[in-house]
Amino acid sequence: MNICIIGTGYVGLVTGACFAEFGLNVTCVDNDAEKIRMLQQGIIPFYEPGLEEMTRKALREGRISFTTEIKKGVQNALVIFIAVGTPSKNDGSVDLSYIENVAKEIAEVMDGYKVIVTKSTVPVGTGKLIEKIIKEHQKVRVSFDIASNPEFLREGSAIEDFMRPNRVVIGAESEQAKAILKDLYRPLYLIETPFIITDINTAEMIKYASNSFLATKISFINEMANICEKVGADVHLVAKGMGLDNRIAPKFLHPGPGFGGSCFPKDTKAIVKIAKDHGYEFEIVKAVIKVNERQKLLMVEKIENATGNLKNKLIGVLGLTFKPNTSDMREAPSITIINHLLKKGAKIKAYDPAGLEEAKKIFKEKIFYEKDTYTAIKDCDAMVIITEWNQFRNLDWDKVKKLMRGNTIVDLRNIYEPEKMVELGFNYHCVGRPIKGRDIK
Repeated sequence: MNICIIGTGYVGLVTGACFAEFGLNVTCVDNDAEKIRMLQQGIIPFYEPGLEEMTRKALREGRISFTTEIKKGVQNALVIFIAVGTPSKNDGSVDLSYIENVAKEIAEVMDGYKVIVTKSTVPVGTGKLIEKIIKEHQKVRVSFDIASNPEFLREGSAIEDFMRPNRVVIGAESEQAKAILKDLYRPLYLIETPFIITDINTAEMIKYASNSFLATKISFINEMANICEKVGADVHLVAKGMGLDNRIAPKFLHPGPGFGGSCFPKDTKAIVKIAKDHGYEFEIVKAVIKVNERQKLLMVEKIENATGNLKNKLIGVLGLTFKPNTSDMREAPSITIINHLLKKGAKIKAYDPAGLEEAKKIFKEKIFYEKDTYTAIKDCDAMVIITEWNQFRNLDWDKVKKLMRGNTIVDLRNIYEPEKMVELGFNYHCVGRPIKGRDIK
């Protein structure tokens, strides 16, 4: 089967490479000529473990191609996936302009029956909007079906999530469209992947409900961590005690500086706006957003309390991306934290294994960019761990002592054990864990 994917961002590229691995013939379309030129050479414009190798393999074997010509992609395909950006507007609503433009372009070049599928995260009712646009702009009257197939890819684990998903959601009205999409995912039946076959509106809502709930778990455990600090409880053990309850489960119960990335911030704002547009106030998710923003500022306060007056202090920051194993800096907590540290007069040296190029676009000349962990902390008054990359989990602490000017460690991801760090002679601070009674207030 031939399929076309419009949009070669994170979701589009992962989807295309994985479907090619399933043995399908995939054409990826994007209007960015330079990006397409890079992709034709097997160069991926962002970091995702395993994706470049998988893409290059598919290129060698002729199962994936990249083009700027939407006509070529659409006319050769039975199924067309829309995987373009859906950024937030200032009011939290979703900017559907890219979706609308792509729908018009598809309509103008369609020459036969197609199944047009939204992979992008879109508000409920977008399927109907796409259908209306295509009907209005078709140059040749041909039949088509609209479907929703939301993605649930975690950055840093996207290939595993696609190849071994928890579930596949297919929303469509047409039995033919449902059958075609189920056929696309046939390899997953062999590993007994659950399939949810539903209507388009429900499929669109499942994505928002999932991301909003996960964001809620993160904000909840961050609130618990803040309370634990005040009463002298250990949030790690609190989270473990909660997570062993099968009704709750342990994932996303890890305290830290707040959530970021391309999904949770955008999708929580969107579901609040969707609810409001339909006359309902989504109070829980509104609180989740508020708590997440406050958490970043509390981390700044924590760093300031640990180091004293920040003016002219040199801070070594380890980790800039919103999570490990990605180069994605979108809505990363590090942005808010570093900007506030700079406002308070601190000087910042930073290192991230994959995010430095993206960070330079954000901070420009405001901070110093270092080549590795140890140059980032050299001569620093304090070290701050913001992103829990594996290489930060086993530092040579004797070397750290010799390199740093000060002895303050602020571990915003709770990578290390507090008692051990104190024994090593560090002024150690973490999130929601007592350190010899120091955190009881």
